[in-house]
Amino acid sequence: MKKIHLIYKRIPNRILEREDELIADLGDIIVAKSKFEGMLTPLFVNGVKVIENGYTMIYFAFIGENYDILKVYDKEGNFKGLYVDILSYTKREGNTLEMLDLFLDIFIFPNGEIFLLDEEELEMALLYELIDKETFDFAYSKAREIVEKFREGSFPPEVVWKYSLSSPEDE
Repeated sequence: MKKIHLIYKRIPNRILEREDELIADLGDIIVAKSKFEGMLTPLFVNGVKVIENGYTMIYFAFIGENYDILKVYDKEGNFKGLYVDILSYTKREGNTLEMLDLFLDIFIFPNGEIFLLDEEELEMALLYELIDKETFDFAYSKAREIVEKFREGSFPPEVVWKYSLSSPEDE
């Protein structure tokens, strides 16, 4: 089984590093699989539990883009929705991916309901000068752009639907 090395950075100085199962290396798109671990509490969106420890993600890293996409599956393998991280950057060097998180996230339910998450985290980061106004505005404009593209039907990229827990690529 091939692995991809992920370095996921959070401001001010949190770094998550792990080796994930590589599903597909499409050059500027990496498709990998991992489990949610180390969460202190489950994530609820609009009253629905969408992520907790032990859930599986298939994630899509887009080199040079300012977001990633996680397809989230519960312990029984049911698709819970898409989780989108707004990122400062996504870089790749050989077998290593590096991303810098910009606090804001988007969750899209299978029925198409879409929610912007963690706005208060972004506002606190600005308030405590962990980020500047430019970064704050950038994160919001990127999130708005994704929501807009989703409503127009041009998000997520087609590749996201080509891979799933049950698809042959995973076996």
